[in-house]
Amino acid sequence: MSEEQPVKPGKENKPQRSWIERLGQVLQGELKDREQLTIVLNEAQKNNVIDHEAFSMIDGVLQVTEMQVRDIMLPRSQMIVLEMDLSEEELLDTVVVSAHSRFPVIGESKDEVVGILLAKDLLPHLINNGDKKLNVREILRPAVFIPESKRLNVLLNEFRSTRNHIAIVVDEYGGVAGMVTIEDVLEQIVGEIEDEHDFDEDTYIFEHNKDHATVKAITPLDDFNEHFKTKFKDDEFDTIGGIVMQALGHVPKRGESVVINDLEFKILRSSNRRINLLEVSSKVVQAEREVRESADAGD
Repeated sequence: MSEEQPVKPGKENKPQRSWIERLGQVLQGELKDREQLTIVLNEAQKNNVIDHEAFSMIDGVLQVTEMQVRDIMLPRSQMIVLEMDLSEEELLDTVVVSAHSRFPVIGESKDEVVGILLAKDLLPHLINNGDKKLNVREILRPAVFIPESKRLNVLLNEFRSTRNHIAIVVDEYGGVAGMVTIEDVLEQIVGEIEDEHDFDEDTYIFEHNKDHATVKAITPLDDFNEHFKTKFKDDEFDTIGGIVMQALGHVPKRGESVVINDLEFKILRSSNRRINLLEVSSKVVQAEREVRESADAGD
């Protein structure tokens, strides 16, 4: 009969607990920080108990509790706004072309947000008021102002409780820094759809060759000018996306393009409120290529 091996103090031979047991610990409050919870969730994914999409959504919920409004807001330079003194025709054109449902309405500048116009509030006027002149101020909703430092989970709760879907973000001096919508917050949970154009998040410009590149819309103008030897001014816009949006006059859809200073900007990805990704190519090179292709076709 063999002797029983002594058990060293503090080294009991307990079987390794499964991820299910550790998940039970979560429910009982035994795990103390997010890192431990993430480990358990990762194991659940590896064991095919939850799929990648479910894991990403849970992780997104955890991230929302740590992120601030400044991390996701639409910058002031890319905001689509309506001016109080626009004619009725100009106002309707902007609403129709942009296809948004909510618009900040401003006075003399973007720092003077006087209210929020809902596109649906225009319908009664268009249907019932005939030739009566539209008074925008009468149908404005109050604007909600929030600081850049507000936590996203707090903001989401406020959006839900007030049934408000948009907020104006102000900086420490009271100036308008940007805007944020409930969709922007929810996107942090459900995530964006990645495609073949994605590249390193720390890179602004991915060069295919000297005349063709993929560029993030948030690329600062200084960086863009240095790379492409251009001279875009940052008096009104800080990013190349702002320049493209100004040239088009609306938030473009995927596939739209515009030529600015001999460069063609093609929209690779955009949302209903901002441009995300651009394809930039030399218009001169493109023209030469089209000539060659035409000549080849005629042979």
